[in-house]
Amino acid sequence: MPAPDFGLTDTQRDIRAMAADFVDTEIAPHARAWDRAESVDRGIVKRLGDLGFLGLTIAEEYGGTPADMLSYVLATEELGRGDSSVRGIVSVSLGLVTKTIAAHGTAEQKSEWLPQLVSGNALGCFALTEPGTGSDAGSLATRAVRDGGDWLISGTKMFITNGTWAKVALTFARAGDAGITAFLVPTDSPGLTASEVHGKLGLRGQATAELVYDAVRVPDGARLGDVGRGLGIAMAALTRGRVSVAAGAVGVAQASVDAAVRYATERTQFGKPIASFQLVQELLADSEVDVRASRLLTHQVARMVDAGMAPKEFATDASIAKYHAGETAVRVTNNCLQVFGGYGYIDEYPLGKYLRDARVLTLYEGTSQIQKLIIGRALTGVNALV
Repeated sequence: MPAPDFGLTDTQRDIRAMAADFVDTEIAPHARAWDRAESVDRGIVKRLGDLGFLGLTIAEEYGGTPADMLSYVLATEELGRGDSSVRGIVSVSLGLVTKTIAAHGTAEQKSEWLPQLVSGNALGCFALTEPGTGSDAGSLATRAVRDGGDWLISGTKMFITNGTWAKVALTFARAGDAGITAFLVPTDSPGLTASEVHGKLGLRGQATAELVYDAVRVPDGARLGDVGRGLGIAMAALTRGRVSVAAGAVGVAQASVDAAVRYATERTQFGKPIASFQLVQELLADSEVDVRASRLLTHQVARMVDAGMAPKEFATDASIAKYHAGETAVRVTNNCLQVFGGYGYIDEYPLGKYLRDARVLTLYEGTSQIQKLIIGRALTGVNALV
């Protein structure tokens, strides 16, 4: 039973339909194999670029695909429905890196990086998290030291999506007493090494890496924004990024419901389809309600962005959407796996992968607990972290 789509424009429906067709023909049929191999086919990156998915919302002068935030959310949901690993490639490269360069970059930086990123000829990674700093990003230890007209960057980043595939790393480092500063670091820079993290519970097809910076030299022209303003740049990117994660969470939850409904109507026990059993219908009904609620919360934030609101104005709403959708994805995939019974526990069926992929949605780009703190602070005016 499809959810109503009233309020969408013809262009938004077209973008969603194109994304759905791409997912059904070029992603979903390969998702299990990519999961087993722990790597998606790298050729998918160029296809994403060719179809405009890596340039959604970016100006046409840079080769982008002019579109609004809601269109981006609709496409991201479809990608999440097909394979969260592929969705993550787009969410990070476009959502966190390309959009941040478009918002804060100089004319030279935009001309250098945006055409490469939107075309799929390059990917970006968002190098913020460190082995000792996840939720507490403000205490990061990576250092950037001036050396003449250049900067020398030293430190380690961890759990960096696209880390071994990216051509540019949007890197956050502490520039002495001036504070955290952002840099666009080419990943082929001498002294920068990337090592892929294997053995992940989910998102196994996605290239997740540790990045080590050993006195990596970059010119001052690689600095993104003012010295000491990097944390604000990072937080604004993450606020927007939480909308993308929420959309991806809705996608994987929707895929779970779709699969469970199909299975429940085909599988028979005691001489009748299991869909006729009330407790199976309860699992499906609860899941459908959760998915629709998360979708509406996510669309609401996208519309706030499209209305011209600044990140600080929709930050709480982004946290609400991300928190609800992330927890929904875990709850729904778990419920839908229950519908499959023992078959849900083997990877011949997709629910095990959906559940594993969903679990990280409550962890990265702000844990569910961090989202609760943000929401609680907005409600009470009291900072619970202090």
